[in-house]
Amino acid sequence: MPSGRQKACPAHRIYGTLTNVDTWAAPRADAPVRASVQLPGSKSLTNRLLLLAALADGPSRVVAPLRARDALLMADALRALGVSVEEDGPDWIVTPGALHGGRVDTGLAGTVMRFVPPIAGLADGAVTFDGDEYARERPMATLIDGLRQAGVTVDDGGTHRLPFTVRGTGSVLGGRVHIDSSASSQFVSGLLLAGARYDKGIEIVHTGEAPVPSQPHIEMTLEVLRAAGVAATRVGTGTWHVPPGPVAAGTRVVEPDLSNAAPFLAAAVVTGGEMHIPGWPARTSQAGDALRSLLAEMGAEVDLAADGLTVRGTGTISGLVADLRDVGELTPVLAAVAALADAESSFYGIGHLRGHETDRLAALCAELTRLGCGVTEQSDGLRINPRRMHGGEWHAYADHRMATAGAVLGLVVDGVEVDDIASTSKTLPDFPAMWSAMLGR
Repeated sequence: MPSGRQKACPAHRIYGTLTNVDTWAAPRADAPVRASVQLPGSKSLTNRLLLLAALADGPSRVVAPLRARDALLMADALRALGVSVEEDGPDWIVTPGALHGGRVDTGLAGTVMRFVPPIAGLADGAVTFDGDEYARERPMATLIDGLRQAGVTVDDGGTHRLPFTVRGTGSVLGGRVHIDSSASSQFVSGLLLAGARYDKGIEIVHTGEAPVPSQPHIEMTLEVLRAAGVAATRVGTGTWHVPPGPVAAGTRVVEPDLSNAAPFLAAAVVTGGEMHIPGWPARTSQAGDALRSLLAEMGAEVDLAADGLTVRGTGTISGLVADLRDVGELTPVLAAVAALADAESSFYGIGHLRGHETDRLAALCAELTRLGCGVTEQSDGLRINPRRMHGGEWHAYADHRMATAGAVLGLVVDGVEVDDIASTSKTLPDFPAMWSAMLGR
């Protein structure tokens, strides 16, 4: 349950860019939203499949990958190390090559800055990593520590952050590593994805007192490894193992990005409309699948059928008390919906969101408060007390999920302006056009 000290929302605690470039007047819905939206591919799956294809024993086809900034950064990172990633219609053909040194631009992509360094140890040469300004603020000490335990030399100047250089020698010893992954599941996934190519494989033991957040993402990693013929296992609570061995090439299909469904499904909830997402899988490891149960708890009608998912707003939005530790990426949009509910909401288990694209807890507290909502930031979450809201500038802090949360509020609150809607290109290639099409404009 929610606990811990309460905090105000000082803007200086929030990382990211405050800018009026690309300020976007969030369109107001003049009627209940009724639409069907085809989502692009999952970023999480695209980048995992790209990386595994780079380590495989032959060429692979990645079907219907996401083509947005994070995925393009991953493709470019692999190319920089000697892997061929070529366009073939809507797909990518990935052909492994001899890994060599180079420079990798991580942008603000956590999957690039945390998944690529473990394979850089397999390169013959030095690989330097750096990214956007705020990328240098994101936690990296756990990964660097794990790499060093596995036998990889990392030069970080003692900062434990970007920029740093991995001194690849062509092979990595691997074996057992003990790391505290309380800040992100990506540290576990990054080591697991490369582990089959290490001499001793990899065994990861989580040492932190708090559980690893975003557990569905680790399950996704295990699933894609198994699909590539790697015997990846969860040994017990907080321990994972990948034995050494080949990674099979093949054809891998990318599911729609269910987390990116959040703002579109929320549009139906807050306007009392109906949203259909075709292609929603009956079974998936994606964290976004939790939207079905969470939005139902907030009063929506939810129907999963063979042709996809349909969510209907009922005109009533209930408050929600929920542990979002495993689905933290859904927090910004859920917070926007909660700000319009008829009762208080409390989200907890999400202290790790301070290390995402921005400090999302501080950012949500500041921006919802700016528009008139009552918000209390707690040590591991938020308490949201709905009040009559008004328009104003919504700062995205270069964070795609903050930007889409502002768009949701703009559907029912006059005069909301998102200061950096272009940040949505991280995972949605043209969000403004998708949003306008949803509204029939």
